[in-house]
Amino acid sequence: MKTTYVKLFSILLASLFVWACSTKKDSMVNRGYHSTTTKYNVLYNGNLAFEQGLTNLRSNYYDNFWSILPIERMQVEERLTETNEPKDPDFQLAEEKATKAIQKHSMYMGGREKNPQMDEAYLMLGKSRYYDNRFIPALEAFNYILYKYPGSGNINEARVWREKTNLRLSYDELAIENLKELLKEERLKDQVKVDALATLAQAYINLEHLDSAAVPLKEARDLTSLKEERARYTFILGQIASSLNDKTSAYSLFQEVIDMKRKSPRQYTIQSHAQQFVNRAEGEIDSVAFLDKYSDLLEDRENRPYLDLINRQLGLYYSSKTNYKRSIDYFKESVKQSKGDEQLKARNYLDIGEIYFNTASYELAGNYYDSAISILPTRSREAYKIAKKRESLHDVVLFEKMAKENDSILYIVNLSDSDRREYFQKYADELRKQDFRKLNSELGGDSGANNVFNMPDFGSAIEKSMQSSGGAGQGKTGFYFYSQNAVSYGKLDFKKRWGNRALADNWRWGSSMGTANADVEEDLDVVADSATSEKFDDPRYNIETYLKEVPTDLEEIASIKKDRDFAYFQLGSIYSEKFAEFEMGADKLEALLLFEPEERLVLPALYKLYKIYSSIDENKAGLVKARIISEYPDSRYALLLQNKLGEQTFAETSEEVYVRLKREYESGEYLEVLQQLNSAIEQFSGDDYLSKLELLKALVVGRLEGLEAYKTSLNYVGLTYASTSEGKEAERILSQDVPSLAEKELVKDDVKTTNWKIIYAVNVSDLDKMALLESKLKLYAMDRQSYGVKFSKDYYNADTVFFVLHGMNSKANAESVVSFLRISPDYGIDREAFYISSDNYAVVQIKKIWDVFLQVEKE
Repeated sequence: MKTTYVKLFSILLASLFVWACSTKKDSMVNRGYHSTTTKYNVLYNGNLAFEQGLTNLRSNYYDNFWSILPIERMQVEERLTETNEPKDPDFQLAEEKATKAIQKHSMYMGGREKNPQMDEAYLMLGKSRYYDNRFIPALEAFNYILYKYPGSGNINEARVWREKTNLRLSYDELAIENLKELLKEERLKDQVKVDALATLAQAYINLEHLDSAAVPLKEARDLTSLKEERARYTFILGQIASSLNDKTSAYSLFQEVIDMKRKSPRQYTIQSHAQQFVNRAEGEIDSVAFLDKYSDLLEDRENRPYLDLINRQLGLYYSSKTNYKRSIDYFKESVKQSKGDEQLKARNYLDIGEIYFNTASYELAGNYYDSAISILPTRSREAYKIAKKRESLHDVVLFEKMAKENDSILYIVNLSDSDRREYFQKYADELRKQDFRKLNSELGGDSGANNVFNMPDFGSAIEKSMQSSGGAGQGKTGFYFYSQNAVSYGKLDFKKRWGNRALADNWRWGSSMGTANADVEEDLDVVADSATSEKFDDPRYNIETYLKEVPTDLEEIASIKKDRDFAYFQLGSIYSEKFAEFEMGADKLEALLLFEPEERLVLPALYKLYKIYSSIDENKAGLVKARIISEYPDSRYALLLQNKLGEQTFAETSEEVYVRLKREYESGEYLEVLQQLNSAIEQFSGDDYLSKLELLKALVVGRLEGLEAYKTSLNYVGLTYASTSEGKEAERILSQDVPSLAEKELVKDDVKTTNWKIIYAVNVSDLDKMALLESKLKLYAMDRQSYGVKFSKDYYNADTVFFVLHGMNSKANAESVVSFLRISPDYGIDREAFYISSDNYAVVQIKKIWDVFLQVEKE
């Protein structure tokens, strides 16, 4: 029996062994099948799609060479939706293949993955998501490799990709910390180390630690075996050195890229040439060598995609040599050859605009600035800066045109009658000659289409020419003899060609040319003058046309002079304050003072000249200062120059002081605000907020001192700060609001007046004693708020304050209210009150004529 059990146990053990052996064999077969299928089928096709997507991404990527290039050529796009769905079809297919490999061929058994291709699948999954701009799902894939496959041969590559993803998510400090830890390992593959160093450099660039970025990037450049990477990293190193103002190193690094020749992509080579021009030693350029090099670059057929950049560099070269005509030609050619670099096009427009601006061609400059603004990003700092300059340029163009036109008119006005006639006669004669020359040039010629006798529609041709030259009074026609001008010029042309011919058969073959030779040799201007003056009457050639346009009215002439003087003043302000063109500003202001302008311009012009000469000529500044103090000792300008306006007491910034004082002004604390404004204006002299403080002071002065003082203060702001928005606002108030305020007058009140006020006049020195009166009036207004009654404390001037009850619908109603306030035990206000309509109250406050109003009321 015992033997039987032993045999059965032996059979069982043998069966278990056979089963185990067969199971192990099947497991090994399955493992090999899944691994081979994953590698050579699913992942293979996924890798093909991934490589295709990567190729497309890099071919469509456009490098912005106007800033430091990113280490990786990849366009990061903001997702339009919050979904994590793939967008690129190639990367989508690669992700699907990686997912299929994971789902169908994973052999995770006993806490371990038996298929060695799974880490490759997860790595491709993460890369596909990364290049599809889905960084959070990509990070999950890379983290899964680090968590599940710590022994994988791709573990270090996965760590690098995780940090690249962290950079895209703006976790730069975390990436730097992890990459430093990774680079401590000794057995890193060369390309993995290159990628880690380059990613570390990108993290430092993102944080703007450029000096720290250069070290790992240089090491990556030296270690990489990929030519494109080496060229790109060297170029970026040059950009970093240039940003750090190390021009010598930058120049050498860009030369390294150039020396790589065909081992470097062409774009880096051409851009390196351009960067060398920027980073050349100051004032050192070999003109012959430079022009020879760029001549060769222009002729090289391989450089056709980069002609825009090459032409721009030639434009910059000629601009540095002040050869502006050729410079503009090359800039325009660069724009014409543009291949999509919008920033390059914008900078060409800017450079052309700057040339025109510096040569006083302001209108053309403005046009090119407009073109640049339309291309640059609307919210960029550079676009904002150009827009501000363009706004100022608009004013320059406007005032230059006004000054030029009015100067010409005043010059003609001041001529004697005989000189004026002579002036216009010369103009008309020159105009006639120009018209004749133009017509003769367009319609003359010996043969071909330009021959007047070969034209199929000669009348239309001449008429078109006369219209283009500004001919007046000649109706449009297609028939030659309907145009007097055409007939006259036709006769003249015939005489020049054929001489004096008799009206006879075969006139063309006659042997006698008469006076033809003499006519041909005759001075063209004289012929034109005699022919045109006798044959037809063009108003443009008649001096009476111009004489009757010369202004003779003294008020009109005075207005023209006033506008001219103001234009000169504004130009002096803009040139000196906005463009720092001190010489041009001084010239305009000096010319203005010679014109003997109205008095309101003289003192501000002198003060501006003092400010200008303080920057360029201390001796002249001293002379102007002495003149202001001696001739205008009591003016604000004189007090300002002698530091007598107030004490410097503010610990706040100018902006904080302005905001606080404006708030106090709006609450009606005029006296306190005015005192503080005087001190603030003294303390913040030259500050950006000074013009705002001055305009606020003008408003306060208007409230306390009335219309005339308001006009004086606004005039000061408008002229002293002419180029600022506050100065323009002051001029607007003076020209638009003040005249309408000045027209207001006291009116006779009648029973139809429905808006009345009750006024209690209080001396400012008694305000503390009148606190009870103020509280009673406030209480009354609060109790009757539903009836539209309101209370206000309005300053009349520096000495008097009005306690005002608003909202009475008639004078009788106002009188009854005063009686009630007098006899009511709750109020008991036994003080003289005055009644005034809202319209008259406005006039009293504007013109400060309270005494006049009281006198009218007594009468």
